Amino acid sequence: MGIRSDLDANFDFEIVDEFLDHYAMMVDSMEVMIVDLSKPNMYERSVNELFRVFHNIKSASAYLKIVPMNKLAEFVENELEELRNKKPPVSSETVDWLLNISDMFATWQDDFKMDNELSKIKYSLLKIPDLEK
Repeated sequence: MGIRSDLDANFDFEIVDEFLDHYAMMVDSMEVMIVDLSKPNMYERSVNELFRVFHNIKSASAYLKIVPMNKLAEFVENELEELRNKKPPVSSETVDWLLNISDMFATWQDDFKMDNELSKIKYSLLKIPDLEK
């Protein structure tokens, strides 16, 4: 049984469907916001929007008991909280790390679509980049 089947078996279809619709929109928007972190005039808006996206994923995945997604979203949310207090732009290492994080969430989106087991988190994503420029 894949992740989608597991969710459908344990939660109301409408809740799962709404989560997947919102999740797709959030994953699709991540990359642009991450790249915009390197633009001083877009930094504040992008970091705040990214924080909101990861906060929403964290909350929804906790409710749906999708533990790996919840833990990674919380981990990223904590780093974004630190970035909210920094001056723009961020380092290229941070942008690359966040793009890799975005790829992980996109992989999970594919896992939902294909009803696969949730892919394992890549260990390299747990290494926090130097947040200083």
